[in-house]
Amino acid sequence: MDRQNLNARRKFLKNSALAASSAWFVGAAARPAPAARVPRTDRLPREVWIATISLAGMRATDSADMTRQVLALMKEIVPHEPDVICLPETFAVSNMSASVPELRERAEAGIGAVARPFAEFAQQHNCYVVCPIHTREEDRFYNSAVFIDRQGQYVGAYHKIHPTTGEMDKGISPGPLNPPVFETDFGTVGAQICFDIEWQDGWSKLSEAGAEVVFWPSAFAGGAMVNAKAWQHQYTVVSSTLKNTSKICDVGGNEVAKTSHWNQWVCAPINLEKAFLHTWPYVTRFDEVQAKYGRQVRITTYAEEEWSIIESRSPEIKIADVLQEFEFKTIREHLAEADQQQQQLR
Repeated sequence: MDRQNLNARRKFLKNSALAASSAWFVGAAARPAPAARVPRTDRLPREVWIATISLAGMRATDSADMTRQVLALMKEIVPHEPDVICLPETFAVSNMSASVPELRERAEAGIGAVARPFAEFAQQHNCYVVCPIHTREEDRFYNSAVFIDRQGQYVGAYHKIHPTTGEMDKGISPGPLNPPVFETDFGTVGAQICFDIEWQDGWSKLSEAGAEVVFWPSAFAGGAMVNAKAWQHQYTVVSSTLKNTSKICDVGGNEVAKTSHWNQWVCAPINLEKAFLHTWPYVTRFDEVQAKYGRQVRITTYAEEEWSIIESRSPEIKIADVLQEFEFKTIREHLAEADQQQQQLR
């Protein structure tokens, strides 16, 4: 579809959206009236609103033009009070008609020229931003995801562990094998980037380090692999892509929200006050939990996989307390106990 027709379609959808209502699945093409906003005071204590975008169909003349377009999309998300917005891999030098500046010219340390407008956005709108750019450290260059906090300050950066051969031929170095995690005011987060999805090491190490949300900026959509990383490692995975679909997957691998050709961004809530269990033997006490807590605790069981997710729906109830009360172990603890006994008997 050419840009003129695409713009006409978006204008039509924008006008049509006045009759639409949606509390959480919203996008650039069809978004609800401001009444759909959820004030922070009405949120669960560990409810985080995550936004992600896709650059599918977007083109720019140069990096400055792409930055303006991405910031315009981000401003559309602001009424939904996002806690964090994730951007696609190396978005500022992608989908451009102009030639890309040399790596030495565009790579930066900390908050440089490329990241600065997004740091200013973060400060102005009180949200974190995951800003994927090329960075440098001394004489090495990386494909990175820079984390910016609500004050517009540099939190840290993840460097892509597994760059492609094409990237390495152009001067990109592989990042350290132990990916960092970062503490935010809503939880522990980390990142992987694009080609990293073909390996398990970084994802597993983030799980071991306690990551609760992992952002995956990418050039491609990843499809079912994104969902799989979520349930395999029991954390939320958020993709943000240069083409096709960007999405948010919860710990069970379910798609909470995703973009499409109708909407270039989504903003949706994830509740981090939950635990992932091996269904057996803990299912024998699920009735006791529901009898005591009713609607305040939600248990979702996946029958064929035999895993269960137990979630607090009340500000007064902490899942750690419920686990202790009913002698439940998380799946990580459950497997670690079995592994230890297996090792002893070998």
